[in-house]
Amino acid sequence: MSELQPAPWRDFLREAERRLAQAGVGSPQVDARRIVERAGGFEPVELLGALDQPAGRRAVGFFDQMLERRLAGEPLQYVLGRWGFRTLDLLVDRRVLIPRPETEIVVEHALGELDRLAAAKQAPLVAVDLGTGSGAIALSLVAERSQVEVWATDASAAALDVAGANLAGLGQPALRVHLAAGDWFEALPGDLAGTIDLVVSNPPYVAEGDELPAEVAGWEPRAALVAGPAGTEALEHLLREAPRWLARPGVIVVELAPWQAEQMCRLAVELGYPDTRVERDLAGRERVLVARLNS
Repeated sequence: MSELQPAPWRDFLREAERRLAQAGVGSPQVDARRIVERAGGFEPVELLGALDQPAGRRAVGFFDQMLERRLAGEPLQYVLGRWGFRTLDLLVDRRVLIPRPETEIVVEHALGELDRLAAAKQAPLVAVDLGTGSGAIALSLVAERSQVEVWATDASAAALDVAGANLAGLGQPALRVHLAAGDWFEALPGDLAGTIDLVVSNPPYVAEGDELPAEVAGWEPRAALVAGPAGTEALEHLLREAPRWLARPGVIVVELAPWQAEQMCRLAVELGYPDTRVERDLAGRERVLVARLNS
């Protein structure tokens, strides 16, 4: 549509809606609006008043590029290159998982546990976000709580590059985040053992044989999704290793699949977490395991 320039943004919005609908995209109006907002540099509240503005040539080129990527099946979040998570606006691309509402609930319960521990400890807290990806969990913790220092680890150097880019845009709270490369707890300095107040993670919890939506399987990093034949391998590892690293009292908060909740809750109790519960996501599905180690 660039040959029609300087057509108004309203025309480009209509074109995007039409083509996305024809391609069978599930939410063509939403996707079209987000693409136009990104191409034009508009905030959501600005778009309505900007629809009659002529689109600039460079912005139209960006619009065309994003629309073609979305029509090819690339997830909207990667097409836009940014996505909101709680209070944050995060850089996201194919190096990391797309931040999802379920993980926002993980952060909600992690923050609640930090508040509980802070009231008892009356001292700065140490948290670890294992498998940080984009940094969504770690950055949310320091952005929303001033009394916590966070170690954010990932086995993927590419993912840590994304987390580092997001960290650079965080401002003053970024001074309380340490990025570390390595596999789970192995990434941490040994002197942290026994001193960590909170371990939090959104680990891989998909089994190798599980079928995933095409937009997930075809675009998101497999290593961040698939744990192994059973799907519980990463969860079991974290639950078994955490007691060596946690202070007393301390807590581990992990995201899991609803059908894993009963099994992982039972395992946590067997491993010596006497106070264990599972919390639900916004859709009412069991999603977050909270396992406490007491004094």
